[in-house]
Amino acid sequence: MLLRGFSVVHAALALLFTVMALLLLAIAAKETWMALHLDWNDEAAQLVIEAMGVLAAAVVALQIAQTITEEEVIRSAHISAPTRVRRFLSRFMVVIVVALAIEALVATFRSAHSDSTLLLHAAAMVLAVGALLTGWGLFIRLNRAAEELEPEAMQEAKREDHKLK
Repeated sequence: MLLRGFSVVHAALALLFTVMALLLLAIAAKETWMALHLDWNDEAAQLVIEAMGVLAAAVVALQIAQTITEEEVIRSAHISAPTRVRRFLSRFMVVIVVALAIEALVATFRSAHSDSTLLLHAAAMVLAVGALLTGWGLFIRLNRAAEELEPEAMQEAKREDHKLK
């Protein structure tokens, strides 16, 4: 019964993340609409760039909602086996790395067009994305040896994938 309660809480969290993603999508649409009504100049470009950053945050929120729903509600998976950890973290890291890469791109455009003193901050974000990718790759490589010790966990995870089809 307690585990069912956790599934209900996870479902509520996923719903809240979905609502936040929709709100961010609406904000990005409003910024895009405003940019369409301006002269096509640097101000309009800045609005479009800002909208891209907001959309990246919306994608992150929606992907987190999907991951929580699939892993914690539909599958009722308990993340303890190396296979589970790798799969869960990989899904999460894809979302984070892509969103941060888009934010770094937005920051680069913003600093190049308005305040070049912020270019160092944008470069730091790009380096952070590289560090995250490197750490994630190292984690996957090191985790592979642990997975080979538990081949049944990989088979179980593959069997649970049918719940999502």
